[in-house]
Amino acid sequence: MRATFVSILIGAALTAGAAHAAPHACPEGMKAATTAQLFFGRNVSWTGQVSDSDWRTFLDEEVTPRFPDGLSVSDVYGQWRSPAGAFVRQSTKALFIVLAGRPDEQQRLGLIRDAYKRRFHQQAVLLVEQTACVSF
Repeated sequence: MRATFVSILIGAALTAGAAHAAPHACPEGMKAATTAQLFFGRNVSWTGQVSDSDWRTFLDEEVTPRFPDGLSVSDVYGQWRSPAGAFVRQSTKALFIVLAGRPDEQQRLGLIRDAYKRRFHQQAVLLVEQTACVSF
């Protein structure tokens, strides 16, 4: 499981590094903001997978109260090579949030990650933050 997130992290870090290599002004009508992407693996040894219902309950109880202004969720595919050399594949939920710049946002992101790991017995929840140009 942890290696899944390491693989995702490497790809995200390469992308993020390219985005941060040459700072630029945002186009007219857009503003710079920090975006957070969280990746939640859905494989659970005792049930097989975090169900859609369990995910929705987690989202309603843990995420939405901490980020009520809005977010996006997508189903993505995760894959990594285990230490034994076998490919491990799993469904993953990707959560996207445009941060508002409030001082407690890092703490709230940490609470979400901790709650998921505790509830679904996960080793890790990947967090990637980037600066982006946004417009609503």
